[in-house]
Parts: sequence; structure tokens; C-alpha cells
Amino acid sequence: MKKLVSIALALILVFALCSIGYADNPVVKIGVFEPQSGDNGAGGKQEVLGMQYANYLTPTVEIDGVEYDVELVYADNASSNDKAPTAAQTLISSGVSVVLGSYGSGVSIAASDTFDAAGVPAIGVTCTNPQVTAGCDVYFRICFLDPFQGTVLANFAKSELGATKAYCLAKQGDDYSGGLCNYFIEAFGADNCVYEQFPDGTSDYSTYITNAQNQGCDVFFSPVSTEAAAQIIAKANTQALGMPILAGDTWDSNVILAAAKGTDLQICVTTFYQEGADAEFDAGIKEWINSDATALANNGGNDELAAVTVMGFDAYYMALEALKAAGSTDPADVLEVLPGVTYEGVTGAIAFDEIGDALRDSAFVKSCNTETGVWDFVSVATVG
Repeated sequence: MKKLVSIALALILVFALCSIGYADNPVVKIGVFEPQSGDNGAGGKQEVLGMQYANYLTPTVEIDGVEYDVELVYADNASSNDKAPTAAQTLISSGVSVVLGSYGSGVSIAASDTFDAAGVPAIGVTCTNPQVTAGCDVYFRICFLDPFQGTVLANFAKSELGATKAYCLAKQGDDYSGGLCNYFIEAFGADNCVYEQFPDGTSDYSTYITNAQNQGCDVFFSPVSTEAAAQIIAKANTQALGMPILAGDTWDSNVILAAAKGTDLQICVTTFYQEGADAEFDAGIKEWINSDATALANNGGNDELAAVTVMGFDAYYMALEALKAAGSTDPADVLEVLPGVTYEGVTGAIAFDEIGDALRDSAFVKSCNTETGVWDFVSVATVG
């Protein structure tokens, strides 16, 4: 009798385990094409945090009546245009249905042909250079573009800071900083700008700061990586730069806040979101960041919220909307419906134009509070 009971219990356990196995959801994979190392590693990690928080809140999606578990698949493009195609191919080979990223326009441009050849759709999060989507049928994005951002910054320099001559500094070979400087110069007026580029590997920016001072410039514009920015800030402080610093969305980082805290510098940036715009969202993601040691470290050791994190959050839900609209996990089906997908995100309404660029017409302008180490809201800027 005991033997029969044991056998019966064993059979019940087997059936229970089988039942659990059959009840497991199928998996849909979303690729995360982001720098986790290199010049833009800090920004890439913050962008990924938003995707991870969204996945934490919404780990499943219903596709054609079937509940799928959503798996984030990561590939570090290392902030390198040379390594970007390999990272892209890694995601394609893993069977992702759609890709998110990247922080950094250069790596997005470098990987676009790889995604295009495979027919895998990519949703850019904060890659603002126009060349990301130009001529690429599979790349879309949810951010504003650099011609708009450069004009906003130039208008702010002239109207709000009273600048009549601008110093512009970019990194050689960098699509983002070089492109944004060019758009700024075009809007500000080329005859009133001094433009220089520094080579890869530069760590001492004292010469460039001296040049800006000697040229009699009124504003220092340098939309470079956070790594270079922190070094520029340090030199600008020790050399008493004597003029406001302007930058684009890459400087919206607590790396910048930490570098600028305790200085006398005036730093203003354009970006996608201002902390406090959605108090409920802010509170939720801050609680999540503080509860996870890895997330806290990837956010720079505090819970100051960067706009790229919020954009990563919205990009994840845009991908889910595309999967639901496609009713399929096949990348070709997702790509077919993606142009018509819309979503009301934390950062605002998201929709695409005819070439896959976001229909966005405003940017937040923020100023670094060097006493408290936070960003202060300045204005919401548009271009008429």
C-alpha cells in the first residue's frame, strides 16, 4: 500500500511539473543595442535603465491572443562605430523581433545597414542625427532631431544669454557632436562662430578653453560625450572660463552634475524630459533604482533622473505597441506596421513621420544648479 501511495504521489508531482511547463509563456525578444562601455557607456547605461524598469513593470505582452514573456537581449556596441555592426549582428542572430537604441548617433548610423539587410526594425531612443533614418527603411526614432535642437540652442544663446559670438567644440569623426555643432553654427551665424575639433584620445582641453577666451566668445558650445564633458568642466573651472557653457542632450546626466557641483560655471542643456513633469512616474522609478544596487550604480550612484532613462522607458512600450499591432513576433511583420504605431508616453505623444522620425516640436532647457547638484527647469523651447 505504501508503495502504491508513493507511486501515486510521484505521478501527481510529474503531472504537476508537466502542467507548469506547458503553462510557461512563449518568449518574444527585444534587442537592446546600447553602449555599456566606451565614451558613451554612462549614458547608455542610463538609457537601458528605462527599458529595464519598463520590463520590470510590464514583463509580458499579448500578441495575437497569446501571452508572451518579454526578454531583453543585450549587445554592447562599446560606443564604437567599428564595433556597432558586430553588436547589431549579435542581436539579429539571437532572434530579436525589434531593436531599441542606441545612445549615440554614430553607432546607430554605423549599424543601420546591418539591421536593414536583415529586415529587423530598430527604434532609436535618443540618436538625434538626421543620418540615422536617412536612406534606411528599418530605422525609426522617438526623439527630436539635431537641426531642431541646434536651432533651439542657438536661439537660447542669442536671446537668453545675449551671446553675439560663440565658440563651438566637437570631436573629430563624431557624427553627433560634429553634426550638432554644424546645425548650431548654421542657426547662430557662421561669421559669429569659432569652430574647432579635438582628436580621439584627448584628455586635456585647456588649449581649447584658452582659444575660446582669446577669441572673445560669449558662449562655449560643446555637445560631446559625458566623459569628455566632465574633463572640459574641470578645465573650464580651473581656468575661469568666464562664459556660459551650452550642450545638447548628452550632457543631461548626473555625470555632468557631479563634475559641475561646487564650481562657478553656468551650464545649460537641451533635453527630452524634466524631472517633476510626471511625479508618479518619477517616484516609481526612483524607488526601483534605489532598491537595486546594480541599477543604482548604473545611474551613477544616485537617483537623479536623466531624460534618456525616461526615453528608454517610452521606447520599450513603443516596441510593445508594435508587437501588438503586428500580431506577430516576425520582424518583417513588426516592420510593416511600425510606421503607423503611436503611443502616449511619459515624454509625450509619440508618432512617426514618413521617414520614421518622431513628430516632436519641443525641447526642455535645463540649467545645472552647481550648489545642489540637480537640474533646474528653465523653459520649454520650440522653433517657429
